[in-house]
Amino acid sequence: MTIASLSTKTDETSRHIFARRSHLPNRSNALWRIETGVVRTVTWLEDGTIITLGLWGPGDTIGKPISKCDPFQIECLTKVEAILLSGERWLNRDILLNHIQQAEDFMVMRGYKRVDFMLYQLLTWLAKRFGSEVEQGHLIDMILTHQDIAEIIGTSRVTVTRTLGHFEQQGLIDRLPFHRIILQPSEVWHYEI
Repeated sequence: MTIASLSTKTDETSRHIFARRSHLPNRSNALWRIETGVVRTVTWLEDGTIITLGLWGPGDTIGKPISKCDPFQIECLTKVEAILLSGERWLNRDILLNHIQQAEDFMVMRGYKRVDFMLYQLLTWLAKRFGSEVEQGHLIDMILTHQDIAEIIGTSRVTVTRTLGHFEQQGLIDRLPFHRIILQPSEVWHYEI
């Protein structure tokens, strides 16, 4: 649902602004290039289980023409500005490689047998991809709920909450208001329950 469209339109592109938790419309012949903000692409199983396919930010191009998943949805995790692009004209090798590389990152992350390892790998990936360096470490300023995180790594919200509490007790993270996290710098991570 678009909450505002900018008046700048050309033959090939149009800019749109979306609110947090709104969805970018699926177009069978067009892609969205994210200018600002973060979105996640998702599908879901018959029982309603949400599967996060990827997290995308500025410079990334996403859309239904790139995915074989049905259903397929693009959800805004923050306020987002995106440009609608003609799929045929803009779909290229770099876009496809970006999607393949992120899929590999998520497969490796989800391949860990222990949830604490998956969660720490996700936090590290988020810090590198979307974080900013601050004096105390890397700030992940995305307002991800524990349910969002659970859906990304395929576990329960309760397990994420408990594991983040353990991380905080061990000094691996600092939790800030509004679901923001500071990941402490660490060359070698060893965590025991």
